[in-house]
Amino acid sequence: MSDSHERALRALERRGRLRGLAARSGIDFSSNDYLGLANAPELVEAVAAALDRGVAIGAGGSRLLRGNDPEHEALEEEAASFFGAESCLYFGGGFVANYALFSTLPARGDLVVHDALIHASVIDGMRAGKAATAPAAHNDAQSFDDVIRRWREGGGTGRPWIAVESLYSMDGDCAPLADLIQVARRHDAMLVIDEAHATGVLGPDGRGLGHALEGAPDVISLHTCGKALGATGALVLAPSVIREFLINRARPFIYATAPSPLMAAAVRAALGLVRREPARREHLASLVAFAGRSLAERCAIAPSGSHIQPVVLGPDERAMDVARTLVAQGFDVRAVRPPTVPEGTARLRISLTLNAGEEATARLVDALAVILQRVPA
Repeated sequence: MSDSHERALRALERRGRLRGLAARSGIDFSSNDYLGLANAPELVEAVAAALDRGVAIGAGGSRLLRGNDPEHEALEEEAASFFGAESCLYFGGGFVANYALFSTLPARGDLVVHDALIHASVIDGMRAGKAATAPAAHNDAQSFDDVIRRWREGGGTGRPWIAVESLYSMDGDCAPLADLIQVARRHDAMLVIDEAHATGVLGPDGRGLGHALEGAPDVISLHTCGKALGATGALVLAPSVIREFLINRARPFIYATAPSPLMAAAVRAALGLVRREPARREHLASLVAFAGRSLAERCAIAPSGSHIQPVVLGPDERAMDVARTLVAQGFDVRAVRPPTVPEGTARLRISLTLNAGEEATARLVDALAVILQRVPA
């Protein structure tokens, strides 16, 4: 078995697809710490205060055994109120939460229609589930409608489920949620919105792009805690019946050790910060606008309009060469290659965060403009 693994790794290396772990270095243009909360003193103080009042570091078990902590329940109550949903369930991370949703909720005979660029966590959850699945064209509400209509015409009798991200992590573009909810309601479908990269940053009080739909009986949303909220975990916001079904049927929830109660305390503090301090979101929005203008003027790159800015370079090696050069100049910018993105669209994923201001962003754009002239297309 080890020989086959070695051959597979060498094959990846020959194709330039071998992954590795790199230490943090340089100015942050790659993390998802959009509001700079991961090292915020307010979160440090919240964790210290939780320790002082006797909150445990580890949960010690599944929440269905002894792992259910008052901190988990307090977070779920506050999150449901903050986002405007009927109920909330706290998971250890966004990947496991999506996996739980799509491996548990859609039943045999149902259909999950997913955006062609949906996250791998949803793909893996669907593979483990019982429902049929079908892709729809990226951010094309009519395509979703067409897929469901053809399924009905072919004899489909179950319930459709629509799976989208509100803000896509590799393209930085936003889903047409207002159109998608109309599609969902025409077909009695459930709309599942992954708000991972919008949570804390977009919408009123950072409540996400789907904020107007929260609390609806046909909407489930997922808000991750390890990106703009600066902690770890994920919050599934849903009708109470969905929460209870997940508690009873979702194997990734039932059989997993509960998240650290300290992290629940940290997430509560982060939600309070994003509610009380709109200046963080305003500062980030200003930085996004500055970066967009600079990239358009200096590099002829169309701005995404969000805090995720792709620079599509095409061949894998070109993306790797540009990234390596930027890293050598002190910028933490990573290249993203297939299969994470489609073949022929290897890219830089520039992440704009409050960990790097306008001066650092201007220097990054200047460096990129010079490098793009040197590295052949």
